[in-house]
Amino acid sequence: MLYNMYEMQRSMLAGASAMAGWSAEMLQNPANPFAYSAMGPIVASALDVFSHASAPRGKPVFGIEYVEVDGESVPVSVDIEARHPFGQLKHFQKEGIEGQPKLLIVAPMSGHFATLLRGTVERMLPSHDVWVTDWRDAKTVPLSNGSFDLDDYIDYLVSFLEHIGPGAHMLAVCQPSVPCYATAALMSADDHPARPRTLTMMGGPVDTREAPTSVNTLATQRPHSWFEQNVIATVPMYYPGAGRQVYPGFLQLAGFMSMNLGNHMITHWEMFKHLVEGDGDSADATKDFYDEYRSTCDMTAEFYLQTIDVVFQTHALPRGEFRHRGKLIDPGAIKDIAMLAIEGERDDISGLGQTKAALKLSKGLPKKLKKYHMAEEVGHYGIFHGRKWRERIAPVVEDWIAKHD
Repeated sequence: MLYNMYEMQRSMLAGASAMAGWSAEMLQNPANPFAYSAMGPIVASALDVFSHASAPRGKPVFGIEYVEVDGESVPVSVDIEARHPFGQLKHFQKEGIEGQPKLLIVAPMSGHFATLLRGTVERMLPSHDVWVTDWRDAKTVPLSNGSFDLDDYIDYLVSFLEHIGPGAHMLAVCQPSVPCYATAALMSADDHPARPRTLTMMGGPVDTREAPTSVNTLATQRPHSWFEQNVIATVPMYYPGAGRQVYPGFLQLAGFMSMNLGNHMITHWEMFKHLVEGDGDSADATKDFYDEYRSTCDMTAEFYLQTIDVVFQTHALPRGEFRHRGKLIDPGAIKDIAMLAIEGERDDISGLGQTKAALKLSKGLPKKLKKYHMAEEVGHYGIFHGRKWRERIAPVVEDWIAKHD
């Protein structure tokens, strides 16, 4: 019922968005006398903002066709090298460039597509051979493909590292910090030859008991049964995954928007003013961000509920109780994977200390193979996107990888 109501509203808004966009273009047409009036730009800008905010969105593309390497523009091709029902491995290959450190960037499965890390990929691509996990929208996966939970997530990571081969480095952005850490521990315990040389975790909820945020509070103040009854929906019949139980992406987006509603309203007000003033570049930058931010995907119910339980409610990993298919995960098994933990001073999703906890848990890892970096005046998304990521954080990651390659 919930999903059907959302789809009905989305269809209605799609028509309103198209009409508003058409009206804005008409009002901005040089042949329209109203465009030169005092009210013309104001009304057109308001319609433009509404049109953009209510437009339906699908899966974005990375759109990285060239990258600059040593002052030269190098063509980039994207190949899907491994496919699984709920995720695939994309390889960004640079023409004529070989011998760079191999880097697996693990995108979060948290309601957004892997393209949320476009800025992360663009920044690391010139100096690294980059692969990215591209998780599928659960509503597009037929029921015949089975289920997908946190155990499957870890299995996928192991298989992706095996595909890339020995000597790879792994970078986890936010949510995957926990399964990436578990993968590193499991592969270390097995002395797996494809275990990563380094593991970088950025803004990850390794131990959410440290500096709990509103996200953590929401997950702990209600019983597990509440999430089963209130946020799980059934995929409608007109999607390939019809009948699958999911945590819808639109609910995830609504939750994040409501937690920072004031900031989002101010941002749209600023976009409106930029449009009125004719500052199209600034308005387009805001639009580009929200095009990505509002593009959401569904997660399987079993993955979402297991994550709520293991990561946020029982704190299984820091308490030494996290199991993968019955096997206890031993952080002490990690002895030769250089580990870098990065946190943002103003992160309102993963509080300070939550990612750093991974370093404390790795008691078998020598101190020289541990590093902590706190990015001053940086929020959650600034850790992996934007100018501060490019200029202040990425160099730390690059140096760490180069030191241990």
